[in-house]
Amino acid sequence: MVETHSPARRRRARAVVAGALVGFLAWTPSAYADGAPPRGQGAAPFAQAWGDNDEGQLGNGTNTDSHVPVTVSNLTNITGLAAGFDHSLALLGDGSVRAWGDNLNGELGDGTNTPSNVPVRVLNLANVRAIAAGDNHSLALLGDGSVWTWGDNDNGQLGNGTTTPSNVPVRVQGLTGVRAIAGGDNHSLAVLRDGSVWAWGDNDNGQLGDGGTTDSNVPVRVQGLYGATAVAAPAGGDHSLALLRDGTVRAWGDNDNGQLGNGTTTDSNVPVQVLNLNRVKALAAGFNHSLALRNDGTVHAWGDNQFGQLGNATNTDSDVPVQVRNLTDVTAIATTEDHNLAIRSFCDCGKRGDGWGGTTTGNVVFTWGANFAGELGNNSTTNSNVPVAAVTAIKNVTLIAGGGTHSLAA
Repeated sequence: MVETHSPARRRRARAVVAGALVGFLAWTPSAYADGAPPRGQGAAPFAQAWGDNDEGQLGNGTNTDSHVPVTVSNLTNITGLAAGFDHSLALLGDGSVRAWGDNLNGELGDGTNTPSNVPVRVLNLANVRAIAAGDNHSLALLGDGSVWTWGDNDNGQLGNGTTTPSNVPVRVQGLTGVRAIAGGDNHSLAVLRDGSVWAWGDNDNGQLGDGGTTDSNVPVRVQGLYGATAVAAPAGGDHSLALLRDGTVRAWGDNDNGQLGNGTTTDSNVPVQVLNLNRVKALAAGFNHSLALRNDGTVHAWGDNQFGQLGNATNTDSDVPVQVRNLTDVTAIATTEDHNLAIRSFCDCGKRGDGWGGTTTGNVVFTWGANFAGELGNNSTTNSNVPVAAVTAIKNVTLIAGGGTHSLAA
């Protein structure tokens, strides 16, 4: 059931740009495509975080790792969460954004390159509807359908026609009518209201999906995609996912571990269909693995499984989707570099005899995969290849997000 690993925590190289100090699953974007909880669920009164805290990404005023959830300081009225490799974001009910953690590349958007272990306000943003985070850059979707970005820009992932980092938000060129966003390692994605998907930034593995492998500092259209409703990209990885209106999934980019889910380990610079998967309502992408939430409340995973991130009680990679064990009634998913989160509805009546059947009374967070810094939130540092419950004080979780080796919930 549980695998123990003791390698040093995997850390990606950080860049220092001359003259200036310039995620993951997301990082991951917000758990919901529009950046807000489902109808009927109001803003969260507080947020909790756990795992790695070297850069203050837990937001509790310290730089000490935590194996159990701690409360983020000075944060309330939360409608969205996102996390980069070492930074975190929150969307508030008034349409403003808060950020905390690493700021080497300006990913906090506060006009400085100084890290913060408590939330700071992102400058010059209002009427924000959704947020997302890449490895070391951040994105915001505004109510007018425009997209704004800030942070690292070595590969053009800010989409403003340059490769210059920015510690304040800049507008992505040529995009209007955007309905959803996602941030990858060094690339970004957007879905337009017409169902087309656009991408910009790093393209070494074909993650822009335009049929080539040339970086672009402005958005390019992903080939052959129509009727998309959501996108996902791994903050730290080089593949991309899109959910279509018919409930099927397309994937493109790096495929070393089968993270495209098409039965091969061959990279693709154009979208391919994920096999044996339909009736999908949400997606998430990890470093070298992928997740899908189906309409029936089950979760399916594919790709790298070194640390149990597929949740199927093995550590064997899979190039086609497999069902995550012991996890039903799921309402939202998120993934990080090598671990995952899911919100599961629960009840107190136990009509099925397992304590999880009957009338829903709340939501709880389950996690699985790598646990080097306590990112599973179960008061241990033991990896798990099946879902375990995080020890959060939040009684009715509506939002989740994951960073490199940290997690968020509200």
